Amino acid sequence: MIRDIQNELVTFADPQKAALLARFFKTGKGEYAEGDIFLGVTVPDARRIAKKYAALSHHGIHRLLTSKYHEERLIALLIMIEQFKNGDAKTKDLIYQTYITHTAYINNWDLVDLSAKHIMGAFLELKPKNILSIFAASQNLWERRIAVLATFYYIGHGDCTESLRIARILLHDEHDLIHKAVGWMLREIGKQCSQKVLEDFLKKHYKTMPRTMLRYAIERLPKKRRSAYLHGTL
Repeated sequence: MIRDIQNELVTFADPQKAALLARFFKTGKGEYAEGDIFLGVTVPDARRIAKKYAALSHHGIHRLLTSKYHEERLIALLIMIEQFKNGDAKTKDLIYQTYITHTAYINNWDLVDLSAKHIMGAFLELKPKNILSIFAASQNLWERRIAVLATFYYIGHGDCTESLRIARILLHDEHDLIHKAVGWMLREIGKQCSQKVLEDFLKKHYKTMPRTMLRYAIERLPKKRRSAYLHGTL
């Protein structure tokens, strides 16, 4: 089945698109995804392939997840999400353990953003969440972003406590991708929990938090409130 998936990927591959994706996802020397290789397959095509091979074995998933090709890792994660969603407790545990022990391969923001909520967030819903703090303090950029995105699962269920805790840990992170992720998370807290919860957090931290994080967080606030935060006139 792995060979079938790889053969289908080849039929959809586009070298020109691969070059564009490589630039867009920052794969150059010294960039955050240095060395990643794209085939040039669109996400809709990858989703169609993942749906077709949704019953792929755990061994097959592991082979795809550890591939040098970005789209193969993407398909592995899409299949993992589907199997997690429909699996029993044993299946969910296996997928979760595979996920958290292979973060070296979940190594770009698109891979993190499509998977963290549906696997890590969902798995930990009724369990201790200490691992999110460990990930948030990691030297690995992608583990820190996973910690943020996993909490979107709880925001979607009206619980913003965990998200705010992770935001405090990452408030002064040095990487722009974390600034954007935390700001996005805070914006969603204001949207799905309450504006008051968001502003209570912002009033304590807006003067020292990274500018990009702040801009993302206040995006849905009224214009006068946004201006007050940006110009420090609260």
